[in-house]
Amino acid sequence: MKPNHNIMIRWILSILYIAIGVTLIVCDCLQLVDEFWSGMGTAFAVIGVLQMIRLIRYKTNAIYKENTDTAVNDERNRFIGMKAWSWAGYLFVFIAAVATIVFKLIGQETLMFAASGSVCLIITIYWISYFILRKKY
Repeated sequence: MKPNHNIMIRWILSILYIAIGVTLIVCDCLQLVDEFWSGMGTAFAVIGVLQMIRLIRYKTNAIYKENTDTAVNDERNRFIGMKAWSWAGYLFVFIAAVATIVFKLIGQETLMFAASGSVCLIITIYWISYFILRKKY
């Protein structure tokens, strides 16, 4: 994919985030939705603005552009990112498994089912990914 094409997609996404955010905020002001959606809209709008600021800085500051390109394309950073995701996955499974037991012991059935269901879901996703990646590599 061409770098300019990627930047254009990021601009479009930033504008889309801002539009969604403003729409949700306006809907809350008109009392069409509750304040949860207004908060979500604020988050979308802020993300869109911050992404635009980053894109402007990327386009206008050569040093920032070089540092960003290096950070994105550096093999060491990719390796560290993959390791961080694997650690996060392991920690999530163990924390959710312990939470399942704790919630069962204290009688919180709904939370226990949510925690145990998330463990089952992540393990299922892991195995599906494993079999797909095993065939690919």
